[in-house]
Amino acid sequence: MVELINSPRVAIVDHGLGNLFSVKHACNKVGIDAEITNSKKEISHSDAVILPGVGAFGDAMRTLRRLDLIETLLEFALSKPFMGICLGMQLLMSESPEFGCQEGLGIIKGKTIRFDNPTDDNGKILKVPHVGWNRVCQIHDQEWEDTLLKGLDNNEFMYFVHSFYIKPDDSDVVLSVSRYGNVEFCSSLRSKNIFACQFHPERSGEKGLLIYRNLLTLVK
Repeated sequence: MVELINSPRVAIVDHGLGNLFSVKHACNKVGIDAEITNSKKEISHSDAVILPGVGAFGDAMRTLRRLDLIETLLEFALSKPFMGICLGMQLLMSESPEFGCQEGLGIIKGKTIRFDNPTDDNGKILKVPHVGWNRVCQIHDQEWEDTLLKGLDNNEFMYFVHSFYIKPDDSDVVLSVSRYGNVEFCSSLRSKNIFACQFHPERSGEKGLLIYRNLLTLVK
């Protein structure tokens, strides 16, 4: 375990959905002092925020409203490093059609889309959710040097578990794409101080930990 004395403090937002302790363990392993919390004060005074999540979009948003965290997250995202993971990435969008139209945080303008009978090269319908290892690909040889993907190879494998993916209004925020059958989707984005990924870096081995190391470098 890496020593955490005087390390940056990162708030992992606890909205009751997601593998929070896996994220915390990954942070601690690279030297980030991470706290799982739903305290507005702790979140506001952190050096960075991680918004994780696995589960239903609407449930997560209702919990964030009940905890009165919406404004806190919106304010934080204006100025400090903010990282969304899986459902946390989707929550950044304006809306989701999951179980009826659900309003998101609207930090990134766009929406989520459900995989609609994706097929392989032989026309066989693939299972949803998309679960397992998949490639994360650069767009038009776009460099990742100044992003949290720094040090990763193009077409690196990361671990995914999801039934929905995002479609930002502004395609310029798309940092990487991945494919599930005949569907190409945004697998990570970057907009100013905001980074988000559809995959789970904390479940993606040493390559995934590199993303947390890059976060540590960013907030030192």
